Amino acid sequence: MTADPVPGDHEFALCLTHDVDRPFKGYRALYYALSERPRYHLRTLTSDANPYWQFGTIVDLERSLGVRSAFYFLDQPHLLDRPVREWVDPRTWVQFLGRYDLTDPAFETLLAELDEGGWEVGLHGSIPAHEDRERLRAEKERVESVLGDTVAGGRQHYLRLDGRRTWENQSRAGLDYDASLGSGTAYGFAHGYEPFRPFDDEFVVFPLTLMEQALPDPGTRFDRAWEECRRLLREASANDAVMTALWHPRYFSESEFPGYARLYERLVERALDMGAWVGPPGHLYEQLDSGAALRKSGEC
Repeated sequence: MTADPVPGDHEFALCLTHDVDRPFKGYRALYYALSERPRYHLRTLTSDANPYWQFGTIVDLERSLGVRSAFYFLDQPHLLDRPVREWVDPRTWVQFLGRYDLTDPAFETLLAELDEGGWEVGLHGSIPAHEDRERLRAEKERVESVLGDTVAGGRQHYLRLDGRRTWENQSRAGLDYDASLGSGTAYGFAHGYEPFRPFDDEFVVFPLTLMEQALPDPGTRFDRAWEECRRLLREASANDAVMTALWHPRYFSESEFPGYARLYERLVERALDMGAWVGPPGHLYEQLDSGAALRKSGEC
């Protein structure tokens, strides 16, 4: 294979990813009710419906488009396992209110169905794990034990990176790639147009090009949000780039986040029309020759 990271005759690549950090809304409804639509959010608190569980929506949509993506699952530590000083921090409560247990039968079934259907299952490393090698290894093993197979890579929660140290820990834990390098407030190719090997070995970093929450709100400014997506696709095509997009599963709920599912669908459709390879980073990694001359960089 040549040094070009884009497979075959494709014009560019679009990697699709989903960080599974909050699959249950639950008591987070109280937090959101303080800032907007209080009646709506309080109703969701007392309803049996869970607007954040959108896996079926995503799978059906991607299957209809003929593509697959990566789902990164989080093994969040329990609040009681964190330092006491964090217990009184409201930001900590927001994070831990959405904690879930990967050994719950619902997740065992979900991971099995995703894997059998051709989707990639990966690791969404917790905040403590970005600087704790043993914690990272334990989280990886937890996901693998539920999946019944190894995972190739993933992304750190809140895009937390401790410089090259996090990548070193990921590599030593047995991960092949990371997709954390990027921003939740800005989008673009700030970290280059292709993956790179920070240690000049088989470990690869896929920079994050676009997180949905950084875009103009498609619920009120859909045309503006789409124009930004289209601009990124054009730039990717012009530079034979590998573009990576992150859409959290809860953003596929039309009642919670109107416009985002439609925007995602249009993004994928346009990429396919433009001749892009579309799929999860793990599948693209498998097509990279270990000797491919990807750039070497250690920038974070």
